[in-house]
Amino acid sequence: QVQLVESGGGLVQPGDSLRLSCLASGRTLSAAGWFRQAPGEEREFVAAISTSGRNTNYADSVKGRFTISRDNAKNTVYLQMNSLKPEDTAVYYCARSRTMSANTVSNDYNYWGQGTQVTVSS
Repeated sequence: QVQLVESGGGLVQPGDSLRLSCLASGRTLSAAGWFRQAPGEEREFVAAISTSGRNTNYADSVKGRFTISRDNAKNTVYLQMNSLKPEDTAVYYCARSRTMSANTVSNDYNYWGQGTQVTVSS
């Protein structure tokens, strides 16, 4: 069994930065991703990273602002979010992929964290 615990969310102003962390326990060696869900919206892909960390994918809306990384020795995946915008406001979920590739589709993920709230507001 795999457990994922996100942390690092909060309330920030536009233009600020946040770093989200996702600590995994159990069978952890796999690709990982971050998704988000805003109120009234469907869950959407944000970023993904392969098991090795060499390959990443990003949603167009966050390219150049967000960076996904991982430390396999610490079983932790990170999402560095810079230049935050009000439209980034959402609950952010960490997920573990069924494969070793940086997948962008939620159906490719079989374990999910509980989510952490990110609110960007002035």
